[in-house]
Amino acid sequence: MTHEVLNQPPPLENYNAYSTDLALGEGIRREQAAWAHTELQTFGERTGSAEVIRWGFDANENPPVLHTHDRYGHRRDEVTFHPSYHRLLDLSIQAGIHSRPWQMPDNGAHVARIAQAYLISQAEAAHVCPVSMTYASIPALRHQPDLASEWGPRIATQIYDPACRPGKASALVGMGMTEKQGGSDVRANTTRAELQPDGTWRITGHKWFCSAPMCDAFLVLAQAPQGLSCLFVPRWTPDGRKNTIAIQRLKNKLGNRANASSEVEFDQTYARLVGEPGRGVPTIIEMVNHTRLDCVMGSAAIVRQALVQAIHHARHRKAFGKLLIDQPLMQSVLADLALESEAATVLMLRLARAYDEGDRPFARLATAVAKYWVSKRAPALVAEALECLGGAGYVEESIMPRLYREAPLNSIWEGSGNVIALDVMRAIEKEPESLISMLDEIGAVPEMGRVARRVLDGAPDARSLTETLAITLQGSLLRRFSTQEVADGFIETRVMQKRGLTFGTISNRIESSKILNRAFAA
Repeated sequence: MTHEVLNQPPPLENYNAYSTDLALGEGIRREQAAWAHTELQTFGERTGSAEVIRWGFDANENPPVLHTHDRYGHRRDEVTFHPSYHRLLDLSIQAGIHSRPWQMPDNGAHVARIAQAYLISQAEAAHVCPVSMTYASIPALRHQPDLASEWGPRIATQIYDPACRPGKASALVGMGMTEKQGGSDVRANTTRAELQPDGTWRITGHKWFCSAPMCDAFLVLAQAPQGLSCLFVPRWTPDGRKNTIAIQRLKNKLGNRANASSEVEFDQTYARLVGEPGRGVPTIIEMVNHTRLDCVMGSAAIVRQALVQAIHHARHRKAFGKLLIDQPLMQSVLADLALESEAATVLMLRLARAYDEGDRPFARLATAVAKYWVSKRAPALVAEALECLGGAGYVEESIMPRLYREAPLNSIWEGSGNVIALDVMRAIEKEPESLISMLDEIGAVPEMGRVARRVLDGAPDARSLTETLAITLQGSLLRRFSTQEVADGFIETRVMQKRGLTFGTISNRIESSKILNRAFAA
């Protein structure tokens, strides 16, 4: 009898990740993507299936392997992955997460696409890196119409082909910006680009981080005679030769282990210019803005998965004579986590609508603000959710350690906290219409508008200002579009009184049970 397993929750699997997320479904309809509801219902069932969840574990337990040379000493420069990684990519590419808004510019296409990415990221986040970069590459490539017309159809196809060979009908696109000596300071890059008589370029140098090195092409920053420029580097040259992209090693990362991140060297590597020479940062920033949008999505997805794991556990585990979900302190903690999750979700969807509508002023500032704040909140929330599971959440059979390792990444990718906060200040100074647009959105709820303007008038530092804009924007969205319990709980704890420094300090007058029933619907 000592080995009879009692009072342990069943695995959270074979559930619909879309239909159980009421805030997501409401947001899809509100943000003009109701036409995608049935498709998302099907996709949510798939991403919550035991099979796809198992793929996520397999892909992370069997990380990618680099093969620099073949047995005869020739450069090979290939990375091999577990089959489950390829299955996840195939699922995402078939769903069109890598290109959908550019192929079917329906009203709400960015909203529908980000909801798909949010659902699959909850099952496994690492494989979404090349998917996100491919999606984000199109706005940058449009600065070079001949490249866009040549590569656009290959990027758009919803067929995943992992083969390393020339002439493929499909393509994924990666990115190489960061160098050892510069990090976020890309103007310190030393990789150089030289124009050739035929109008192509050759680049020589290194990248300290090259994301997803098995992509079919990369957008790379290099110093041309005119200044820092954006170049397009295909894996294969037009004559069918493998381009000189030497993968030196894979990064041994804290998390994101299913995905390969690498150090690469270029030696007279074939490349083509994107945009104007010397205008590399304004060109590639088109890509960066869209990948920052996906940083918001990625963090919101991690937060969501941590929350549902904690609620599921509490609904099945008893302690001191009652289910954990009915214990007042646990209920308060879980409800507090649910407030944060819904706030991240509604902000993510509102941002995506701005991209659908071409609302550049709002998107310019709100993307940076949301990227900073939602990414910052994720690690603390995952830690608290993990604690709700106790020791069962701390072992590697649980998804929680993976979420915990993954949570800090989006704060680093595409600009760490200080870089993003300074970018917020730059946007306010250089593009004041972006602040006007955001204050109009926040001010749709007057009490949130007053808080934001009071802080602005006090000449705050960059981080304080970014945080204030984020929480007042979230508070405004929740007050208008969520339930009274959710809005009251969030605004009271995050904006007005700021109760406590840990999760679980919401007022007793807030009905936590209603928040939880909404957060993870039966």
